[in-house]
Amino acid sequence: MFQTLLSNLNYGTILFLMLLESTVVPVPSELVVTPAAYHAAAGSLNIWLIILFATIGADIGASINYWVAYFVGRPIVYRFAESRLGKLCLLNRQKVEHAERYFDDHGIVATLTGRLVIGIRHLISIPAGLAKMNYWKFLIFTTIGATAWHAILALLGWYLHSFVPENELDDQILYYADYIKWGIIIIVVIAIGFVVIKKVINKNRNKKQ
Repeated sequence: MFQTLLSNLNYGTILFLMLLESTVVPVPSELVVTPAAYHAAAGSLNIWLIILFATIGADIGASINYWVAYFVGRPIVYRFAESRLGKLCLLNRQKVEHAERYFDDHGIVATLTGRLVIGIRHLISIPAGLAKMNYWKFLIFTTIGATAWHAILALLGWYLHSFVPENELDDQILYYADYIKWGIIIIVVIAIGFVVIKKVINKNRNKKQ
């Protein structure tokens, strides 16, 4: 099924696959958005609409995770992670715990930076729901993070179109994925550092007052 969808990318399939990727279904976004942008460079799709529909799909999927976690609570979330179905979705208790620790360490900004971190991206909405974070704030941060991630993947696809034959595209995407990963880690560290510094400055100002 997934292979059929991946070989017939359009705005609807992009939205659907990114919806799945933002829940607990293991759909690699780099093998959806990047090839779609590759075809956009050839004129068959619009790169801006690719980013838009990918982000809408991510928002819907993340919202599903958020509301399920919000209403069912931690015990059921962890029970699902340890179930046979959870394992089929490549989910386990350790991954959920990792996402919760990331959220706890970085606060609500984690819903933005977490969208850029591989292994955290599709799970960060779960601790946000468990913590009962304000939904609209969650949605805004999720949208910003998802848009940034999809824009990076789309730019990669557009760039690869200039010199990579289509039959070699997937291999090249996986090759460049490591560079993207390290670049994103640097961006996330800078973003977190900025937030921490801002908090320290504000705290010092409050003390002086």
